[in-house]
Order: sequence, then structure tokens, then C-alpha cells
Amino acid sequence: MKNTIVFDFGGVIADLDIRKAIAAFKSLGIADVEKYLDPYLQSGPFLEIENGKTDIAGFMAMMQELSGRELSFRQVQEAWLAFITGINREKLDYISELRKRCRTYLLSNTNPFIMDWACSSQFPGGKPLDAYFDKMYFSYRIGLTKPDPEIFRQMIRDSGMIPEETLFVEDGTANILTARRLGFKTYQPANGEDWRNAVTTILENRG
Repeated sequence: MKNTIVFDFGGVIADLDIRKAIAAFKSLGIADVEKYLDPYLQSGPFLEIENGKTDIAGFMAMMQELSGRELSFRQVQEAWLAFITGINREKLDYISELRKRCRTYLLSNTNPFIMDWACSSQFPGGKPLDAYFDKMYFSYRIGLTKPDPEIFRQMIRDSGMIPEETLFVEDGTANILTARRLGFKTYQPANGEDWRNAVTTILENRG
């Protein structure tokens, strides 16, 4: 059995709908938000908040400049959270069970607006996201985004995980390809898929 598993967040634990996020940012006055938002890797100011090139204050200033109006933290956070259409608590329970026999990690291209919510008691199930993992690795803290192989290498060095003994669960094709090149066993679920049985099967089979 593989003794380590790494999960992505968006599209794996959180179900995503980019259309809802686009509509939410448009409602704040960001008229051309489509050119910045992507299910897997953002661009412009939306990339800068995910790769740590700017912080909350910097992103807020850029959003206010683009919208031409004053915006609150809560308004911008709610626009980001519109990306997330659901969190399946059965998946969270499954990860809790996995922790009894595996090391569990999270590697996510994300931002502090989403993680402020996810790492709080407001997260579905009443426990913060970090309660389910040995450690979480966020793009905005590391200063790199997937599929850059260096973000994987930093996780490997910090955790001591052995890629050949680790399963990486991720919905983004480019990220899956990088993980495979580095030696990880991979599983690529569709956004919203219940991947529990598939992951169990992989973990129980060597090689």
C-alpha cells in the first residue's frame, strides 16, 4: 500500500464552477474578468495573488482600480468563494479515515481569500481544512504555482515523501503530467467526481 497521498483542493475536494466566479466578479464591476480567471491557473492580478507576488491589500487595490469603486474584503472573498459550488463531507470523512494509515497532504494553487474561509470553523463539517492533513502547501505561500515542478520539489523536500510511494490526486492535466515526470502515481478525477472508490483501489494495489 502506498503510504502517502497528496490531494488538490479545487476540483477534487471542492466542486468548482468558474461561471459563478465570473458572474460574482462582474457584479463587483470587474467587466473583463474572463481574461483573468481559469479553473487551473489564473492570469494578471488573479495570478499574482495565487503565486504570492501580491498580498490581500495589493489585490484589493487592483480590484478597486479595475472596478472603479470601493470594495470590502468580504465582497472580494465572496466573489472568490463563488468558484466553490460544494464540499462533499463524505470525501472529508474519507480523508480522515485515510490519516489513520497514510500521511495526507494538500497541494493547491489557491489564495488567502479562499483559505481564510477554508481554514476556519466556517468550513463545511465544522472543522478547518487543515484538520484533515499532515501539512498543506499553498501556492501563494510558496511563491510558485503548479504545474511548475519546483513547487512539487519543495513539497517533497519539506515532507520527506517519496514520489514513487505517493499517490497524487489532481484534476488538472498539466499538473498530473508534471507529477508523473517526478515519479508520482496519479489519479485524475473529473470536477465533482466521487473518487473515493478509485483512490481506495489504487492505494490497495502496489506499483
